[in-house]
Amino acid sequence: MAHALHFAASMLACWLIAQVLARSTWTWRSPRVAILCWQAVGLAAGLSAMGLPIALGLSPYERGTGSALLALASDLRHNTLPASLGVVNLGLVGIGFGIGAVLLTTTVRSIHGTVRAQRRHRELLTLVARRDPTVPGALVLDHPSAAAYCLPGVKPRVVVSAGTLSLLDRAELAAVLTHERAHAQERHDLVLLPFTALCRALPGLRWVREAHERVSLLVEMRADDKARELHAEAPLAGALRRFAAAGNRITPAGALGMGDRDLDVRVQRLLVTERPPRLLGTVALTVATTVAALPISLFLS
Repeated sequence: MAHALHFAASMLACWLIAQVLARSTWTWRSPRVAILCWQAVGLAAGLSAMGLPIALGLSPYERGTGSALLALASDLRHNTLPASLGVVNLGLVGIGFGIGAVLLTTTVRSIHGTVRAQRRHRELLTLVARRDPTVPGALVLDHPSAAAYCLPGVKPRVVVSAGTLSLLDRAELAAVLTHERAHAQERHDLVLLPFTALCRALPGLRWVREAHERVSLLVEMRADDKARELHAEAPLAGALRRFAAAGNRITPAGALGMGDRDLDVRVQRLLVTERPPRLLGTVALTVATTVAALPISLFLS
């Protein structure tokens, strides 16, 4: 029962940390640290959701969750289940594994759907996109709407529309291209994937949806930071303003787009020169890592 209480405490801690992260603005100044915190919370939440019913079901063994699972497997193999382990207990263990199966299946389906959408769009780009010497390393779509996105994968593609080329000046376009290349280099699609899977597996939990929205914004802010390292704040902020004013932005499924998330917030952030709060970020990352380590240790005990 003690292990079940620890799993329950871990779930409560995940919810509390998620509330704090969702309402904190320091995360905007340290998006990389904030993303790691969200990843730790997501991992802990998934493991705790599995572990709580399993630990409750295995409470008659009066040992750690991992050891109890091994004992249950041995007893099932030898058909020597203890008398105190009833149908309800086995049902709870089944629920725990069912939650794990749902999370795993949803993740696999998300990966499959994303890869399929990316493959279809990559094939489409070979037909309709063109190279342009003014944007080396990128593909150009002859479309009047504003579009700049990264199609991630083993061979990532950076794509801009003809509308974007006419919308931005040279410095702004260079900043946008660096932003999109940052998505590809840091594989931000893989950062978002677990949160997309959690949203599909647990659609009724508001804090899970908030986590996905926050991480999506932090990913864009992280790419903004990489862009302003090379091009300063002004060109990137100018590009974001132009995207916001243009409206009618397009980003295909499976891609990460320049103008998708909270453009006004990102512009304001670029114009503020506050230093990242290292101490606060370190404390937050330590707490989130500790919370993630708790369910892992319970499964290994």
